[in-house]
Amino acid sequence: MSAGSAMASVSSYAILGCGSVGYAVAEDLIGDGKDVFIVDQDEDRVDSLRDQDLSAQAADIRDEQVAEAIVDRDVLLILSSDIEANQVAVENVRGEGSEQFIVARASDPVSADELRDGGADIVINPSEVIANAALRALETGELEYKAEQLANVIDGTDGRLAILTHDNPGPDTIASAVALRAISHSHDVESDILYNGEIGHREDRAFVNILGIELLTRSEVDLAEYDTIALVDHAKATDAPIDRPVDVLVDHYEPEIEYDTTFSDVRPNVSSTSTILTKYVQELDLGLSEAVATALLYGIRAETLDFKRDTRPADLTAAAYLYPFADHDTLEQVESPSMSPETLDVLAEAIGNREVRGSHLVSNAGFVRDRDALARAAQHLLNLEGITTTAVFAISEDTIHLAARSKDIRLNIRRVLEDAFGDDGEAVGHSTDASVEIPLGIFTGIETSERNRETLLSLTEEAVRRRLFAEMGVESNGNGN
Repeated sequence: MSAGSAMASVSSYAILGCGSVGYAVAEDLIGDGKDVFIVDQDEDRVDSLRDQDLSAQAADIRDEQVAEAIVDRDVLLILSSDIEANQVAVENVRGEGSEQFIVARASDPVSADELRDGGADIVINPSEVIANAALRALETGELEYKAEQLANVIDGTDGRLAILTHDNPGPDTIASAVALRAISHSHDVESDILYNGEIGHREDRAFVNILGIELLTRSEVDLAEYDTIALVDHAKATDAPIDRPVDVLVDHYEPEIEYDTTFSDVRPNVSSTSTILTKYVQELDLGLSEAVATALLYGIRAETLDFKRDTRPADLTAAAYLYPFADHDTLEQVESPSMSPETLDVLAEAIGNREVRGSHLVSNAGFVRDRDALARAAQHLLNLEGITTTAVFAISEDTIHLAARSKDIRLNIRRVLEDAFGDDGEAVGHSTDASVEIPLGIFTGIETSERNRETLLSLTEEAVRRRLFAEMGVESNGNGN
């Protein structure tokens, strides 16, 4: 009997054991106009309940006659503080062959399992409920306090606020910066989003262009002109991004650098910085624009691989809050950009040059201009039957660019790239998707030129394949498959 079918036709309840928990439940049910019958072995308590015009009977809930007396009740709430008595009561009811919906009280995980085994449909542990309620209240109080602190820093800005993303920013850091800028504007503080490097992925460029997100490169501005500095989603930086104090730091990773900040909010218990900024948008009662909501929702979805990677309850509740405000047509355009001719060429090259060892695929895509094409090729190749891990590399000017993907839960693909190439280049990304850039001369010792590019490619190809397969735990056979 499912919970949904039982609760849909409920007309009467029986509460067995009417201590503080049972009485509180009875009050709420009766307040909602429900028909409630109470059984408790304390005669004085039963008399008191009757004085309140409640239907009650004095009996030991372990007696088999009790199960017979409540056979016409749709839902049974067995809530005595005597957990052994609750177990007996559940067994008696099920022994009658009853399919009544049973909610039973436990005291710990062991008794909860025993009650479920005995036939209880739902088991509750009051101490656990109280603890969860206390933690939610604490979280709410902390968020309120943090939001006030953040607002105070913004209000104290005498001039402009600079919001710095990490180098080569992705959706999560851009969306977080957009939300912080919206918060600052709601406090009449002008701000700019600044970045170094480039927005490399095709989807990310579409994200910025379609939503009309204004970004400035660090080279365009003088940081001395900004009164307040904020870092969002910056924890992976290994070098301090600025040589002046940081006023605001928000991230979902613990920073690798120790910052002296006026305001800091680092939450490793969520999977995206966009989730944290969404909570501030809610707490500060910000009038949420469609563009900001769409950016934040995309930031959460991109960072969690559409809720398939390291997703926490807070990420889901943040996304649920944003969902009604977001432009889903725009999201579809951002998430499904058309495939460029070069991406198609790279994919074709990668398919033709693939080498497969077990469930691992490594391929050389030749020479590229659009490095984002490598990531898309690696993702497409992951859909091949029997493949759990892919890595696609290519040469652009004097650098080897490599993108990797994995759906093997035993393999951390970013760690694979770090172990294979960490001495030569910095791997970035996650356990399921990562990339690395390696100076071409590392493998050859030859200066690159237009004339010797093909030679360089052939010299580096086997070395790259060999390192990758070795770190994946398989050996390369040197032949395409």
